Amino acid sequence: MVTDDEWARIRTDLRFGQVFEGTVVKVPQPGAIGIFVDIGLSVGGFVDVLLLPEESEAWPVEGTVADFEIWWADSRQQIRLKPSDARYLRNDFTDFVERWRPSWSSDVGQPVRDPGPPTLDELHAALSL
Repeated sequence: MVTDDEWARIRTDLRFGQVFEGTVVKVPQPGAIGIFVDIGLSVGGFVDVLLLPEESEAWPVEGTVADFEIWWADSRQQIRLKPSDARYLRNDFTDFVERWRPSWSSDVGQPVRDPGPPTLDELHAALSL
């Protein structure tokens, strides 16, 4: 684990869509939560189940080396990733992005900033899904 100051320093160099070669280091509950990826930084990488294929048999297994893009980072000391390789990405990724993250194409290349705590409206909207 890194200090908050170190995490803030690391974040200043990160951009949405930035590609890292990573190694899948843990698949704790295939089909349930996602995969952990070592991308060579002092903070871990994680791919959420929502970005992976519905069939867990299509997920990359431990030891798989592949390219991953920065999808998100918040105050948690973890970099959220998405697979660059379409084999490891949900089948309907384009539709998913259109619905849940329509700003993705304009976010690519932008600095990864801590959005801070969610607003009450954001929490309400998330609970209403």
